[in-house]
Amino acid sequence: MPDGSHTLDRRGFLKVSAAVGGGLALTVALPSSLRPALAAAEASGFAPNAFIRIDRQGLVTLVIPSAEMGQGIYTAEAMLLAEELEVGLDQVRLEHSPPSDALYGNPLIGAQLTGGSTSIRGFWTPLRQAGAVARTLLVAAAAKQWSVDPSTLKAQHGQVTDGKRSLGYGELADAAAKLPAPDPKAVVLKDPKDFTLIGKPAKRLDSPGKVNGTAEFGIDTKLPGLKVAAIAISPVLGGKPKSVDEAAAMAVKGVRQVVKTDESVAVVADHMGAAKKGLEAAAIQWDDGPNANVNSSDLIRQLEEESKKPGAVARNEGDAEKALAGAAHKLEAVYQVPFLAHAAMEPMNCTVHVQKDSCEIWVGTQVPTMAQAVAAQVAGLPKEKVQVHNHLIGGGFGRRLEVDGIARAVAVAKQVDGPVKVVYSREEDIQHDMYRPYYYDRFAAGLDAEGRPVAWTHRIAGSSIMARYFPAGFKDGVDADAVEAAAEPPYAFPAIRVEYVRVEPQGVPTSWWRGVGPTHNVFVVESFVDELAAAAKQDPVAYRKSLLGHNPRALGVLTLAAEKAGWGTPMPKGHGRGVMVQFAFGSYVAMVAEVEVAGDGSIKVHRLVCAVDCGLAVNPDTIEAQTQGGSLFGLTAALHGNITFANGRVEQANFDTYLPMRIDEVPVIETHLVKSAETPGGIGETATAAVAPAVGNAIFAATGKRLRSLPFDTESLKTSS
Repeated sequence: MPDGSHTLDRRGFLKVSAAVGGGLALTVALPSSLRPALAAAEASGFAPNAFIRIDRQGLVTLVIPSAEMGQGIYTAEAMLLAEELEVGLDQVRLEHSPPSDALYGNPLIGAQLTGGSTSIRGFWTPLRQAGAVARTLLVAAAAKQWSVDPSTLKAQHGQVTDGKRSLGYGELADAAAKLPAPDPKAVVLKDPKDFTLIGKPAKRLDSPGKVNGTAEFGIDTKLPGLKVAAIAISPVLGGKPKSVDEAAAMAVKGVRQVVKTDESVAVVADHMGAAKKGLEAAAIQWDDGPNANVNSSDLIRQLEEESKKPGAVARNEGDAEKALAGAAHKLEAVYQVPFLAHAAMEPMNCTVHVQKDSCEIWVGTQVPTMAQAVAAQVAGLPKEKVQVHNHLIGGGFGRRLEVDGIARAVAVAKQVDGPVKVVYSREEDIQHDMYRPYYYDRFAAGLDAEGRPVAWTHRIAGSSIMARYFPAGFKDGVDADAVEAAAEPPYAFPAIRVEYVRVEPQGVPTSWWRGVGPTHNVFVVESFVDELAAAAKQDPVAYRKSLLGHNPRALGVLTLAAEKAGWGTPMPKGHGRGVMVQFAFGSYVAMVAEVEVAGDGSIKVHRLVCAVDCGLAVNPDTIEAQTQGGSLFGLTAALHGNITFANGRVEQANFDTYLPMRIDEVPVIETHLVKSAETPGGIGETATAAVAPAVGNAIFAATGKRLRSLPFDTESLKTSS
């Protein structure tokens, strides 16, 4: 993975010294791509580390290391910094970080990447340390000016005070910049009992701009002389344009240029309307290439056959084969989950200006350094000649972890004089996605005479994203993500064997999707656990509790969710409750779904009750919002999501064929937080993984029918014509 070509480490950036004119100078040389940030710091007065600038008016700028795509991370990460810096959120403004793995890489990942529900987990300590370093320096500057011991002073509300007099941070900025910065690991962080921001609901910093229209997403980019390009990409992976009616396209008023690449045709125009009309007039004919005969049925058949073969071992404890052979009762099941698209509200787009010795891109991306690297590669420039202007993202869900759209935009822009904004139509966005993999799972379990499990086996067959994206995460034939929440289920099994079989689908690119491994594994594991409970003729909650005695946090969320949902109380005919529990993304979640199944097979989810133990809650409002949003994202997939292929082409094209949830389908969603002092876990993807098994188990409770594939097949639930 690209490293941003920067060798400067965070310790190096923390070394400050006096600067001419009262600004800041660093004792090491910055990469050219970061020099604008340095110039701004020098003009501002005080920049003790890569994350903070404080100007002479006392305004604090947080150079945010993570991308904001609706998950509320701008506010939560600002809270971490502001808590230790002793300023209010109203005193903080945000700025996108430039590409640099060295300065802004997530410590859990080792790269400047927003994903895996790791933003708070990764920056929980670094951002608080950054705030504490700045606070320490500001207090020291005041102590030096007043000739007192720093321990007699207190920082609060953007000021340093001794109880009688005070100096604002802006007044101290120049003096603080001249002091040697302490080692961030040596500064004292606040005791959680003294937190004034962390743990309390906070209004999101990005909401006002989104409400009043001033917020800028990548698609909003406006530049002098900007042209807009509509793009058509080969409908079959690996195909290329065979013929293009350029004359017809150029005849459309406002069209300026037709650009062809190896895999696409773009029509460049003064505005989007003209570009789309020109693209239609171009009447492109395609050479479909080697994947022209790819069909879903063949892909599934391949997975089915490969899943019969032994896989690489992800976990093997006890002798599962022997335990199965001696079990009083044996269960087997096959589960499947489909390819899924992201279908974010903001379609793929990227604005690029390529010049002889430079390239600028304006885009919303989860991976700024990867964006810089691929732009440099396509433009034929050194990385330091590529400037990335990151933006708010109108829904990422993992799609903006990929840089294929950026590469295509730069390839187009190389042939255009001036800046050009390349925008996918909704159809191009859905039909040229990088899809959540199709998985095929085989289970077997053995129960003793009392119905307790004595053996559990699980074989997962599907694509490996890790092998392509993070090769270190694909070890000894096992994709670490593909087996997450399967290799380490929350339950205690006397014997367990989990295997992984890598199967790459021909002609189908696969990638991240608001969680990958857990969004598939939690569904299949929790559904099969429910099958064990049914076979044992035991209550699903009680059965799970009997397997969680070793796991108090999992037991805690399960107990809380069941209590809040009124588990065990009567429900009308055709209604059912389903339960699940998981540990994924560093957090514990349990969910109870209340579902009604009508005679025509239609499914109505009335209520979701979610209990969350994500450790110490930074912003409870964000956690509730993410539980709601993640639940609806996962429920959309469970009820409707399915990408299929015929003759190499994706059959779904827009929201009429790749259905979003409608407003009348949305259930009541309740979120209950477990108060915890544990280190924070992730939250953005947890509910997405939880909702499908809860609903599937509720369908079983209502109908007695077990649905082992997604999306749920309503035809199989029909009881009346």
